[in-house]
Amino acid sequence: QVQLVQSGGGSVQAGGSLRLSCATFGVSYISYSMGWFRQAPGKEREGVAGIRPDGSTDYADSVKARFAISKDNAKNTLYLQMNDLKPEDTAMYYCAATYHYYTRTMNNYDPTQWPYWGQGTQVTVSS
Repeated sequence: QVQLVQSGGGSVQAGGSLRLSCATFGVSYISYSMGWFRQAPGKEREGVAGIRPDGSTDYADSVKARFAISKDNAKNTLYLQMNDLKPEDTAMYYCAATYHYYTRTMNNYDPTQWPYWGQGTQVTVSS
C-alpha cells in the first residue's frame, strides 16, 4: 500500500520561506515520479513541481524561479523548498506519486496520471 504523509505547512509573510515535506511509504524513487500540486479556494488544482526517477525536474511558470523540488532516497522523503513567497501562493498543497514517468509537464497537469496523494497541508502567505 502506497502512503504519503505531509508536513511543513504554515503561515508566513510575503517574501518568507517554507519547506514542505512528504514522507513516503511503499514508494521507490527509482521507479516513481513525485510531484507537488496546490489548490486555492475557488480555483482548479494546478501542478507546481515534479521530479522523475532520473532526477529531472520541471516547474510551473509561476514558481520556476522561487521553488525547488528535491528528494532524499535514504530518508524516503520528498521536499518542496519555497522561497520569496507571495500572497498568490496561498493554497492547500499536496504531494503525489505515480509509477515510472509522467508525460505532462507541471504547466499541463493531467490528474489521471497521479493515482497516489498525500493528505494536504495549508500554506498561507500574508501581505
